[in-house]
This record gives sequence, C-alpha cells and structure tokens, in this order.
Amino acid sequence: MKNVVMKFPDARLIVFAKAPVAGKAKTRLIPALGEAGAAAMHARLVTHTLTTVTQAALCPVQLWCALDTNHSFFEKCKKNFPLTLHPQHGSDLGERMAHAMHHNLQHGHHTLVIGTDCPALCRADFEQAFTLLQKDNDIVIAPADDGGYVLMALKQFAAQLFTDIKWGTETVFSTTQHRITALQWQLKTLKTFRDIDRPEDLNDDNLRHLNH
Repeated sequence: MKNVVMKFPDARLIVFAKAPVAGKAKTRLIPALGEAGAAAMHARLVTHTLTTVTQAALCPVQLWCALDTNHSFFEKCKKNFPLTLHPQHGSDLGERMAHAMHHNLQHGHHTLVIGTDCPALCRADFEQAFTLLQKDNDIVIAPADDGGYVLMALKQFAAQLFTDIKWGTETVFSTTQHRITALQWQLKTLKTFRDIDRPEDLNDDNLRHLNH
C-alpha cells in the first residue's frame, strides 16, 4: 500500500465501528442470530467494510472505535489493514461523529464517514462523494431506506448536523436535510441503500455483498 498513489490523498475516510462483543453488538439482530451470532455478523460486516475501503485506496482510512481501541479485534484490524485507530468520544452518535469529523475538517481534509452496516457500499460510491465535494457541493449523503443515512461527506464542519437528532429513527435524514437548508449549503444525494440492522434485513440481496 505504501506505493499506491491515492486519488484523494488530502481527504480522509472514517469508519465507525463497535467491538464485536456478544450482547452489545448488533443487538437488534439477536432475536434472529443470538448474542454470539449477532456479534459474529458484526465482525463480518466490519471486516468487509475495512476490506472495501482500504482496497479502494482513495485516501487514508481511519477506524474510530468503541469501546476501546485496545480491544483485540481492533488490534487485529490494525495489523491486517492499512489504517489508523482512534477512540470515539461523546455521549451519543451525534457527538461521536461530530468529534471525528471535526478532527479532520479543522485541518482542511474533505472527510467521509460511514458505519459498517451497509455492505453494498463500494469504491465507486466513495469516489463519487469525494469528486462531488471537489465541485460546488458542501455535503454529500447516501440515504438509507429506513430514514437514516449510510454515508456523509463534508468539506467543512457544522455542529448542527449532529446535535438534537433522534438517531436510529426514520427522521434522521429529513432532519439533517432541514439543517442543511438552514445552513444554505449545497447538498448532493447519492442513491438510497439498505442497512443490515434488523432480522428482516438478513436477506439474500443484502448478504450477497458480504460474499464478494
């Protein structure tokens, strides 16, 4: 990887992930998979995501970790993939995302953040988002079909994109759109994706991406 010429060397791609602890990871899948099975699915999703973003080699990759960067799973990720580890900070998802995004944006890096629940995301999606930021767009979002979003890319920071939002609900994207309008920012929306969050998401169409 040291000899790879990255297309967006001044940008940063952030992956948010929890440690795959049974009973604490992918809890909404526990009714279908059990605690250990849900944690194993989470580990599989994280590994798939890190494989995708590092093989894309578009820009440096950062893995922002909860609960502890010293967890053996994250140490393994650091060993197996060209990335840096960072601890998440904040009392809710919004605070944690804001901290990670601001960490990079304050240094002038165009920054893209994803979770690990959407195995359909691919290199073309990340490349499209960064390319759109290089044009006249301030923010790029890939919506999720449950009302949230699976990708956000920014060229500047605004705290109101991350505060007083009901995370995990169907209003996340619509609320974020209202905030973007109030900022008078130019938004570009990518295609809509489906997360793997609930037992009904464990379908062949979603899971086939994990096998590539």
